[in-house]
Amino acid sequence: MSGRYIIALDQGTTSSRAILVDHEGTMIDAVQREFEQIYPKPGWVEHNPQDILFSQLGSLAELVTRHGLTADDIVAIGIDNQRETTIVWDPTTGEPIANAIVWQCRRTAGLVDRLCGSAEVAAQIRARTGLMPDAYFSASKLRWLLDNVAGARARAEAGELLFGTVDSYLVWVLTGGLVHATDVTNASRTMLYNIHESRWDPWLLELFGIPAGMLPEVRASSGFFGETSYPGLPAGIPIAGVAGDQQAALFGQCCFEAGQAKNTYGTGCFMLLHTGHEAVESKNSLVTTIVASPPGTEGVEYALEGSVFVGGAVVQWLRDELGIVRTAAETEYLAAGVEDTGGVYIVPAFTGLGAPWWAPDARGTITGITRGTGRAQLARAALEAIAYQVSDLAVAMEADAGTPIEVLNVDGGAAANDFLMQFESDILDRTLHRPQNRETTAMGAAYLAGLATGFWSGVDELRRLRDTDDVFTSRMDPVRRAELLAGWHEAVRRTV
Repeated sequence: MSGRYIIALDQGTTSSRAILVDHEGTMIDAVQREFEQIYPKPGWVEHNPQDILFSQLGSLAELVTRHGLTADDIVAIGIDNQRETTIVWDPTTGEPIANAIVWQCRRTAGLVDRLCGSAEVAAQIRARTGLMPDAYFSASKLRWLLDNVAGARARAEAGELLFGTVDSYLVWVLTGGLVHATDVTNASRTMLYNIHESRWDPWLLELFGIPAGMLPEVRASSGFFGETSYPGLPAGIPIAGVAGDQQAALFGQCCFEAGQAKNTYGTGCFMLLHTGHEAVESKNSLVTTIVASPPGTEGVEYALEGSVFVGGAVVQWLRDELGIVRTAAETEYLAAGVEDTGGVYIVPAFTGLGAPWWAPDARGTITGITRGTGRAQLARAALEAIAYQVSDLAVAMEADAGTPIEVLNVDGGAAANDFLMQFESDILDRTLHRPQNRETTAMGAAYLAGLATGFWSGVDELRRLRDTDDVFTSRMDPVRRAELLAGWHEAVRRTV
């Protein structure tokens, strides 16, 4: 094997990155390009698929050029992606038929209520997919595009359109239109895939009116997807790993076994608890999902997952809409500069509340404001809101799994905030481990591609690559913890 590097394509909700990783697991370099967020109506969120594509391919091309890389230098490419976001395109021209409907978009909430509102249908969806019927997932987004873009349904039924989550679209473009495929983790987030039978479910396709010919082939997360064949990029590089971003982060945290958990603090917050080969059915409004597994794993492995729709995005709101801070990092300084929030709670239900509340129609509130409330109190309340939401997830997850989460592995952009991490440990009363390399989502994609190509020998070698963790332990008085949580839950009740 002559190559020296793995490249991870980290395609997120607000930006696309290309990351160069060596055999020691060191991130040599990264190139990032942001793209436009489109909000046509309240609760609607879109991306231009061409913006996604050009930001991702542009970052890859810049990384290759910056380091003078050839195909011989690169062993493989791994891809992680924002999940559930839905794209439909014409395979003849490569042109999308409309903007992508983003995972955050709530436009199909009414459609989901109409199709899935009965208890019997909801139970069937839960039993087959592990998911709660919700506009969050891809099925209703795809149905909406077929029903609302002129001619789309007829073209789809004639085999003239393809559907994919962002990973499928990138793989299709990178391979010159030769490969239309996704991996099991992304398939499990569409609400069209039977996670127990490992297939697109005919009953679900009929329920949502989806032509089966639109759907990508489903493959293992670590394995060969195709080779690059795109003008301006080195040709013949294997694409050997694909996973939805949260499953990639779980893998990048080296959570390969049942009982291990991670939380990613990104635009949203996403907690996953590995449950091994057991698909645990949640009784606390969480979902069951498929995890990315190392090559050679027999059978399917699962996780419990809880999703917070607005995590780090609440800090972006302080910065971009309110102008309270100039940078996200400034919130840590402000929050640490005051003893508490003065009784202020922010419930950032900008696009509804996720697990364990699942209140899609909820909208954000701020409670407890007084004349003395200033930017520091609001900054602290925003950070605390992230921690409270994650705490609610952890409590629900422990109840479902029947065992406590001893250690929560953390990553994502907001995990760099020491105030937030300490407050999270305090309010959870659990130990947090934060790896020195917090880019675990991209590392997960790199690991999957590297294992598939023999760049790394196995998971034991990956564990040895992990840097020493920063450790946060709880130091909050239990009475104070109970008071704060009671105030938070009262604020949530007022919101929902």
